[in-house]
Amino acid sequence: MEGLADTALRAHVEGRVQGVAFRAWTKGRARALGLTGWVRNEADGSVSALIAGDTESVAQMVRALHDGPIHARVTRVTTERADPAEAPPDFRVIY
Repeated sequence: MEGLADTALRAHVEGRVQGVAFRAWTKGRARALGLTGWVRNEADGSVSALIAGDTESVAQMVRALHDGPIHARVTRVTTERADPAEAPPDFRVIY
């Protein structure tokens, strides 16, 4: 995207989302959509992400987070607006 993001959201995903390749899946899906940002595991067993890009691609990614990879069992996804300038120039997994 090279800094052209016009929309950014922070997403918080709850359910069975750790130990099921959720971060790798998110990274692959985000990159396929041309998004930037990051994804990380949280201590409480949830996953958080910063997703930035064009409005429709961000919306597609949020919809996809409701399903996740095949072994995930997502019970809740919440989002809040974020500053697109906070996103790194690519999409990465934060450990």
